[in-house]
Amino acid sequence: MSMKTLMGTYNQSMDVKGRMSFPAKLREALGEQFIVTRGVDGCLFVYSQEDFDRKNEQLKNLPMKASKDFQRFFTGGATVAEPDKQGRILIPAALRKWAELEKDVIVLGVNDRCEIWSKEKWEEFNENIDSDALLEALEGVGF
Repeated sequence: MSMKTLMGTYNQSMDVKGRMSFPAKLREALGEQFIVTRGVDGCLFVYSQEDFDRKNEQLKNLPMKASKDFQRFFTGGATVAEPDKQGRILIPAALRKWAELEKDVIVLGVNDRCEIWSKEKWEEFNENIDSDALLEALEGVGF
């Protein structure tokens, strides 16, 4: 099965109840429902159910000592998101608090997942990008 590449950056708004419009192009690629969980760098990760299951299978195959904390982190806060008729999803309060999401949020398509960032954290992340580190990371992959 070929995997769809998720891409793009979208500025979205979240209401006080934690509902946010999720970009239509990304919803189409992810399916009718998808998984939202804690990610790294202070954002949330969003996976299709299939990709989330695949990631969990990879985690289950790692030695418990090496993966138990990440398994708890990754799956413990995960929730199913199902867009309503207006294309909105609900981000539970615990995930909103963890990612410091308020009104202005950024949604990114990043290969096999989406990321949801607070606008402030996303801007801070971009201000601190180290071009040399990016180039170093690409050296061995023929990019």
